[in-house]
Amino acid sequence: MSGAHKVRQMMKREVQNAQRRFRRQKQRNVLAKPGIHEMIIVLDHLKPSYNVGKIFRSADAFGVQRVDLVGIDHFDPAPGMGGFKNVPAKFYDDFDDCYETLVQTDHTLVILEPDKGTSLFTTDLPRKSAFVMGHEEFGISFDPDKYNNVMRVAIPQFGKVQSLNVSIAASIVMYEYVKQHG
Repeated sequence: MSGAHKVRQMMKREVQNAQRRFRRQKQRNVLAKPGIHEMIIVLDHLKPSYNVGKIFRSADAFGVQRVDLVGIDHFDPAPGMGGFKNVPAKFYDDFDDCYETLVQTDHTLVILEPDKGTSLFTTDLPRKSAFVMGHEEFGISFDPDKYNNVMRVAIPQFGKVQSLNVSIAASIVMYEYVKQHG
């Protein structure tokens, strides 16, 4: 067996193990209770690997009401250190269905737009905020101009990197929300 074949086999086992962890914890997720805050985190077509679990971990720490997953049918919950068991999750195939649910509960969509949004730190965040985190490479999957009640914010950055890691950006947004409403 060649080295490359061994690596492929190992990676295949990792994916299978992650899928088993997801199925097991998804069954437990139905018992999760909403956090103390009225904020919702919307994960829009994120890669089903490292970041989704970490966002659940932060969502648990910051008392998020729920995490909505759009276009994500599985992910590895291991980086979340149990967050997926504690924070309710709703799964959607597309953004329109998610949007309708958020509108029914009077949530304001807050999207991160590094070049267009107003500073997160000078924006008064609505108590019922739904923070949309887009795909790590492609951003959000929808045109925000086609939806009502959308705020655009940016996390001020001073270095040369193009953007922050999505799980780090989500944690900063959650922290700022709790700072304003906690």
